[in-house]
Amino acid sequence: MTDPWAAPAADADPGARLGRLHRAHEAFTSGGRLDAPVRPVVGQSWRRSARARVSPDGTAPVDLRADELGPYRDTHPLARVMPTVRELMGPYAMDGGHLLAVCDAHGRLLWVEGHARARRRAERMNFVEGARWAETEAGTNAPGTALAVGRPVQVFAAEHFLRPVQQWTCAAAPLHDPHTGRVLGAVDITGGNELAHPHSLAFVQAVARAAESQLALLAPRPDDGAARLCALGRDEALLTLGGRRIRLSRRHSEILVALALHPEGLGGDGLLIELYEDESAHPVTLRAELTRLRRLLGPGLLCSRPYRLGVPLDTDFDTVTRRLESGSVAAALGAYAGPLLPRSQAPAAVRLRHRIAGQLRAALIARGDPGLLADWAYSPWGAEDLPVWRTLAAAAPPERRAALLARVRGLDAEQRA
Repeated sequence: MTDPWAAPAADADPGARLGRLHRAHEAFTSGGRLDAPVRPVVGQSWRRSARARVSPDGTAPVDLRADELGPYRDTHPLARVMPTVRELMGPYAMDGGHLLAVCDAHGRLLWVEGHARARRRAERMNFVEGARWAETEAGTNAPGTALAVGRPVQVFAAEHFLRPVQQWTCAAAPLHDPHTGRVLGAVDITGGNELAHPHSLAFVQAVARAAESQLALLAPRPDDGAARLCALGRDEALLTLGGRRIRLSRRHSEILVALALHPEGLGGDGLLIELYEDESAHPVTLRAELTRLRRLLGPGLLCSRPYRLGVPLDTDFDTVTRRLESGSVAAALGAYAGPLLPRSQAPAAVRLRHRIAGQLRAALIARGDPGLLADWAYSPWGAEDLPVWRTLAAAAPPERRAALLARVRGLDAEQRA
């Protein structure tokens, strides 16, 4: 049985195999037809690349300027495991004439290291630190596709969507936060076609597991005196408290968001106003919810008179706000997992949701960086954000502008109807 995520090992006639793939790529990019030699994972990625209007003759854009790359990389969680990645992959990359690369969750290459000759060749296709290799920008490629499908994947030669990349073979695996499960980025090995073997895919999987284990040791779960609330991009918040991870109901999520906004505490009437659209909501209803939440959290963690938390609470939305206030727009976007409690109608949650999203998108529009704007525009919450799409169309390279302007006109017509 073969692994559908790995490129098949070299056969007796690699030239014929490459020829079949090149013909299949040409058939798809010229007429949208998928031929037999194309693996399902590659065909699906080609379709996503086409929907994103990626030009097969294009190159990956450079998102992070030199003055942004260093500070962003230094504060990224994966910086802590780079010594482990280098120890495991560095000798293999140097001896084989390959490159090791680590990207963030948006596909931005933060580290590209390895054989000097391979690095010089890779520079010609913008496989460089700061470039964004997400599928939406660079089409089918191992790190971008691994992030898109959420699992390790290998891409061989003409399976790459971009023609300038088809002289390379790469394998990549996602890297996760060991405590929250959140995707932090991906680790990649890139080189010649000799990497087209399932062993290469198994290798990057093993490196990813080792890096995640090291990250768990370096960043242990919060101790009993700290709590963290993750409420961005999820209808039910996740509370990490000591050694426990507690998935909260929507109402309990709304209560903790309201209390996070008021660390000094809230009286019963104030908490009612923050939680219920209907001003006729009875205090007994709120007291019942607080009783259930107190039992869930344990003794001493939910105080009353006024209602407040008995431990310091850090939140993912505070992280976004702090990074915006420091001017780190890329880092703020990296921490933004989506709208806060997106289906909640609690006044506190609605107000905070709009404030955080508004501040972030305003910073993105003001920065005018096409890569950052594309991250927002191609996300589920940015798909119909007309001002962001307009700014992206104005900032994008000329070869992509026509497709983006078509999207702007379509959105404008839909929103005027």
